[in-house]
Amino acid sequence: MSFFFRTIGYVFGIGSVLGLMVAGGVAYYLSGVAEDLPDYTQLKNYEPPVMTRVHANDGNLLAEYARERRLFLPVSAIPDLVKSAFISAEDKNFYNHGGLDYMGIARAVLTNVRNRGSGRRPIGASTITQQVAKNFLLTNEVSIDRKIKEALLSMRIESTFSKDKILELYLNEIYLGMGSYGVAAAALDYFNKSVHELTIAEAAYLAALPKAPNNYHPFRYPDRAVERRNWVIDRMAEDGVISQADAETAKNEPLVVTPRQTGPHLFATDYFAEAVRRELAQRYGENGLYGGGLSVRATVDPKLQIEARRALNNGLMKFDVQRGGWRGPVTTIAMDETDWGPKLAEILPLSDVPEWRLAVVLSVSGDEAQIGLRPTRGPTGEVSIERERGRVTMADVAWRRTEQVKKRGWAVVDRRYFGARKMSDYVKPGDVVYVQEVPGGGDRWKLRQVPEVGGALVAMDPHTGRVLAMVGGFSFAQSEFNRATQAQRQPGSSFKPFVYATALDNGYTPSSVVLDAPIELSMGRSGEVWRPKNYGGKFYGPSTLRVGIEQSRNVMTVRLAQDLGMPIIAEYARRFGIYDKMPPVLAMALGAGETTVLRLTSAYALIANGGRQVQPTLIDRIQDRWGRTVYRHDDRLCEGCVAEAWNNQPEPVLVDNSEQVLDPMTAYQITSMMEGVVQRGTAKSVMAVGKPIAGKTGTTNDEKDAWFVGFSPDLVVGVFLGYDQPWPMGKGATGGVLSAPVFTDFMKVALADKPAVDFRVPEGMTLIPIDRKSGRRASPGAPGVIIEAFKPGTGPSDTYSVIGMTAGEGGGDTGGGGGGRVSSEAQRAVTSGTGGLY
Repeated sequence: MSFFFRTIGYVFGIGSVLGLMVAGGVAYYLSGVAEDLPDYTQLKNYEPPVMTRVHANDGNLLAEYARERRLFLPVSAIPDLVKSAFISAEDKNFYNHGGLDYMGIARAVLTNVRNRGSGRRPIGASTITQQVAKNFLLTNEVSIDRKIKEALLSMRIESTFSKDKILELYLNEIYLGMGSYGVAAAALDYFNKSVHELTIAEAAYLAALPKAPNNYHPFRYPDRAVERRNWVIDRMAEDGVISQADAETAKNEPLVVTPRQTGPHLFATDYFAEAVRRELAQRYGENGLYGGGLSVRATVDPKLQIEARRALNNGLMKFDVQRGGWRGPVTTIAMDETDWGPKLAEILPLSDVPEWRLAVVLSVSGDEAQIGLRPTRGPTGEVSIERERGRVTMADVAWRRTEQVKKRGWAVVDRRYFGARKMSDYVKPGDVVYVQEVPGGGDRWKLRQVPEVGGALVAMDPHTGRVLAMVGGFSFAQSEFNRATQAQRQPGSSFKPFVYATALDNGYTPSSVVLDAPIELSMGRSGEVWRPKNYGGKFYGPSTLRVGIEQSRNVMTVRLAQDLGMPIIAEYARRFGIYDKMPPVLAMALGAGETTVLRLTSAYALIANGGRQVQPTLIDRIQDRWGRTVYRHDDRLCEGCVAEAWNNQPEPVLVDNSEQVLDPMTAYQITSMMEGVVQRGTAKSVMAVGKPIAGKTGTTNDEKDAWFVGFSPDLVVGVFLGYDQPWPMGKGATGGVLSAPVFTDFMKVALADKPAVDFRVPEGMTLIPIDRKSGRRASPGAPGVIIEAFKPGTGPSDTYSVIGMTAGEGGGDTGGGGGGRVSSEAQRAVTSGTGGLY
């Protein structure tokens, strides 16, 4: 007996020693592992990458930018239904364990032992806390070391953070497929809902995704997705989160997923959204843009933006039809197969021109072509089996001629037009073309093509500089080049108002007279002579400044600039923001320099608002992820805006601290003169707006650039048309013919519900009837008499003196209380470049 007990004692002793050795080894191993653990306390200050969201001025979502599409929500803002769904699916004992679920671990060990040798991936028993440890601090490596580190970190995290904080980290960090991180972004991306609007079935589907989002993809594996969702619903019922009746109802719901688009969310805003993205990237860098969680309020007015796109695109297509010529199909596909759909579906259409469809020509006979429309694709990319057909008749083809052009670089070697008599002159079987449905035409479609000519339109609030609409071309999908902000173009005669404003601000009056007669100017050492001409080649003798700008007289402008001196005009151009440093040469007075549509429109805004400096902006305000305002465009001071209570104090007053760049009286004078451009001058078509409008046309040599920039008292709009590589658009393709109608089309809609407001006359101005042509005082109501605005101390000239004549012919007196002078700079007449025309 004693031997038996001694043996047992001996075995126990050896076992104890071995146990201590094993325990020591384990402790040593764990201590080594613990030393390599990452610092879990960093979770306290963790700020996950959050998407930047941009909203339009009416609050509608404009765009989102993110590498990881995530919206951070504090746990208190996440509905209990959503939290319960994830807990039931992932860790039903979450609120009861200390970081590890030992029963779950035991089950996982037994399962892995049974699956040994089967090639299956080992399963874990990770709690939500363990998943937080892995997702934030570790890798996805499948190893015992990683699992041990995960377990140690989980226990430390549980001892440091509350359960709600751990759940908050988990629900905001977890990847849920389709590029979505966190429950808030996933709710939007899968169901286009906030988390508060999710149904039981929708919340359960999101909770089914963390294990393997791609395995439960709603389109690729819909059966698996529904099965897994229903499993989560059953777990929620078992845990008492929902009733069994609610569970059965939820399981019977179809899985309807509506993915959100990742580009601009508002129609026609592609150019605007991209310009905002560029500015944000410049301000805050790529990390701030794509992960900073910025909330941006943009200035764009969605309704005006749509109208701006419509007006510009109509103008571009009209030019293309009248002058561009038919240039052939988009591409051609082989038609030797019975089903043309798959090949046609491979060709991507212009995503931002929804009015058009791609189609393939199936057959051509006489005056008609049979077409097959591009089939749609399903969510997973499969081509629809439906085949739509239609027809295009000669009546639905706008072009009446085809064009053949031979070019060497950008020089035309040969240009020939061929009359089109039948449909086969336009298309042949296999041609892929754009078509647009004929309203009420049954199966009839119009033939369309992307205009070769480009253009831009900018609409702005002149009092704040807020850009309300901006279109940078026909289609962003076709060309991302923004012609409103990136194209440097010659403004031509649309620069003349700033020459005349400089004169009015320096002693001249609208009735000052300038000689419109031939002039020759030496080009310096080259010996060449510059002979500026008016559009049409005629000269009209002495004319007032008003007539000069209304009729866009080039020679008058050159003589006026010569009399003023180009350095002062260059300084005003800098103050207006048109050029940073304009060369002081006479050709620049005719718009020979280069600027952008946005800068020129901003300069006109300065005239429209009475001469105050404005900075154009696409952004009203930017807030960081915590709601703090980090940028605000409106920096006006508000006196009395902060008050504890109302004690009969005066109303708050906004103090405009912007720089006064131009005399308000000068601003009104040049505005009145540009009103004459619309009423009697080169932009009479703009009168169709039916409201007070001032503006100026602009066309450069050989009709390479066509402009119209104009404004009402509270809206300024700039329009430009021209080829991206400057190229003649054809005789008569002027700003008044091409750009002014686009302006008119837009303004008719933009001002439709606005009252007709006259331009505001500054106090102190004197309104005197004068003869429009001579500038002399006249009787009210007589033919050719207008009411002209004069500053205090000035008025119509009592004597007839003409700027630009030789001293013997009347000198350089400005007339009307003048102050005009011929500077030494003007005497040298240094010129270069091309001149503006009309």
